[in-house]
Amino acid sequence: MTTELNRREFLGASAATGMALIGGRWVSTAAAQAEQSWPAPMPPIKIYKVYVGRTGEIYLSRPQGEIDKFEKYLADLETRMGDVKFIGGDLVPPTEAKDVLPKLKDADGLILFHLSGHGGDAPGQAMDQLVNAGLPTMVFSQPYSGHGWMYFPRWNKEGKKVVLLPSSDWNDLERVVGLMRVAPHMRRSKVLVVRGALGTPAACDFAQVKAKLGTEVIPITVEETLKAHEAVSLDAARAEAEEYWISKAKKIVEPTTDEIVTSARFYLAVKNLMQQYGAQAITSAECMGRPAKGCLTFSKLNDLGLVGACEGDIDSTLTMMMFNYAFGVPGFITDPVFDTSRNALIHFHCTSVTKFDGPKGPRAPFAIRTQTDSGRGVALEVENRVGQEVTCAKFVNLKDMAYSTGKIIEVTHNPLGCRTQFVTQVKDARKMFLNWGAGVVNGDIMTMLHRVVFYGNHEKSLADLGTLMGFNVVEEA
Repeated sequence: MTTELNRREFLGASAATGMALIGGRWVSTAAAQAEQSWPAPMPPIKIYKVYVGRTGEIYLSRPQGEIDKFEKYLADLETRMGDVKFIGGDLVPPTEAKDVLPKLKDADGLILFHLSGHGGDAPGQAMDQLVNAGLPTMVFSQPYSGHGWMYFPRWNKEGKKVVLLPSSDWNDLERVVGLMRVAPHMRRSKVLVVRGALGTPAACDFAQVKAKLGTEVIPITVEETLKAHEAVSLDAARAEAEEYWISKAKKIVEPTTDEIVTSARFYLAVKNLMQQYGAQAITSAECMGRPAKGCLTFSKLNDLGLVGACEGDIDSTLTMMMFNYAFGVPGFITDPVFDTSRNALIHFHCTSVTKFDGPKGPRAPFAIRTQTDSGRGVALEVENRVGQEVTCAKFVNLKDMAYSTGKIIEVTHNPLGCRTQFVTQVKDARKMFLNWGAGVVNGDIMTMLHRVVFYGNHEKSLADLGTLMGFNVVEEA
């Protein structure tokens, strides 16, 4: 027999007992509030908008109502995105560019709507002044906006952080606004590193990371994680294990319930540490050791829209953060191998996200297994989506993004590979094999091998992100 509470009874009971129902279990209201408010959203970035060119009904002018349409579109976009605020809205002329420049000091980015005009006339000169302010900038120039477009590409040749959109598709605005979030969010982010970082020299230099990206990297010891693990109650760990893992798994093969509880306890410990330090990401070179393997911990962090990266791989950590802020999708760190006979790159690892489409997406089917190499601990065997386009990438030495694209054609369970496996068809597997690293990825085995796979083909947007943030984008295929 089931007993139901109506809303009034529920509120009365919860107020009287200090309890709330979360995820099918009763917890304290304080714990419920902490669970529902974490991770905290990033504060909105500020993008300054400027309309450049004449309005009216004469040759080389945009209709007066065009600006109103843009304003309505941006207001809707601001609501939907949630972490972007559009400010400004000057029309140049009659406003002069020099009077706009002081208003840009608190902005994170700039959108110039090219309404009309040639490159050498007053609107063109105004755009030069605004672009030279140095903010990451988007120039949206619809067809029939005059002939100034001929002069815009020189900004890219001069190394300016300007994305050019000579397009009639307003969806391009949303796409590039999403990219403009990355640099400000990276500046506000903190990364915990357990037992030291591994990867390229620049990325392992935390002062360089701070100088280049603004991201603060905080080293913590294994002993801190052990202490945090002991501080988590077993009751809380059992509830977490049951609610998020045991009850949702297709099957549990090797691990015992106690081993799953230990892993869930580690997740709660890491969560507490990240809340303590205000961190959005963590990577650990101790993820195969004490107090538990990090596979379930990192999986749930990535499901939540945070970043958990295995093996202390700081380059992959930064890559996952960038993609998360740009596209809202988590990454899967992989140890890939080639099969040129199938024009394929095969990806596998024992740490896998289950919400490949992002925190609001569905969970992929998964089994709970041991970690392959050791035959111990708790890991995941996750079924990826066949037919899904993917982007494989790695941001290295704080200056180069190596990438490739492909499509998942098969999910495999080869005993020689790690638990989560899938095969991707790529552009040219042999060329990629011979060009692995594209001349920019160098280092030890892990650094050379690891890549991060994300759902979606983000090739075009990566080029634009490189322009906005000032890094090189190199295709490995």
